[in-house]
Amino acid sequence: MVKFDYLINDSMGLHARPVGLVVKAVAPYKDSKITVFYKDKQADAKRMFAVMALQVKQGETITVAVEGGQEQEIADTIKNIFVSEHL
Repeated sequence: MVKFDYLINDSMGLHARPVGLVVKAVAPYKDSKITVFYKDKQADAKRMFAVMALQVKQGETITVAVEGGQEQEIADTIKNIFVSEHL
């Protein structure tokens, strides 16, 4: 399992555009489990509405956990999306 924490800096919080990009990027990894943790909640990163339902605000930290094949590649892809979207 590969995990990383990410501090949300965007004033809109964890919003639809970057979440949509993540969902699209991880869709081909059918055998991997990708979970976003926020406070006491968690969501499947392959389901946009589940991630949006976490309602992550600016200044909050999320944890992304990847299990299965190509864990580091998937984690790096997600982190790169967050960075490129100035999330």
